[in-house]
Amino acid sequence: MLKPLVVASAFLLACSIQAEARPHHRHHGYRAHAWCGSYLSNYLGKSDRRLALARAWASEGSNAGGPGVGVVVVWSHHVGIITGQTPDGQWIVHSGNDGGAVRTRPRSVANAIAFRRV
Repeated sequence: MLKPLVVASAFLLACSIQAEARPHHRHHGYRAHAWCGSYLSNYLGKSDRRLALARAWASEGSNAGGPGVGVVVVWSHHVGIITGQTPDGQWIVHSGNDGGAVRTRPRSVANAIAFRRV
């Protein structure tokens, strides 16, 4: 009787360890959990949990009046920070959850809803 109990306990322990070892950002159905806001919060050392939502960045800090190096750019469902500009004028944006990864690449800011200095 004790052996089945030990086996069951070991199984449950193994399952809980495996669950904790999974990546922080999980997929919910077919849509990946949005984590760009959380990434930027961590990157900039901000602890405000509401900034996990990309759109919340549209009211953070002050209006930058447009794109520029060091400016946070906010789209309706994404957020990143501008780190440079290409020779042809495209802005280089560093962000999390860009194609499921942290990336720094040229991006169009044409549909941005806000540019903020934080």
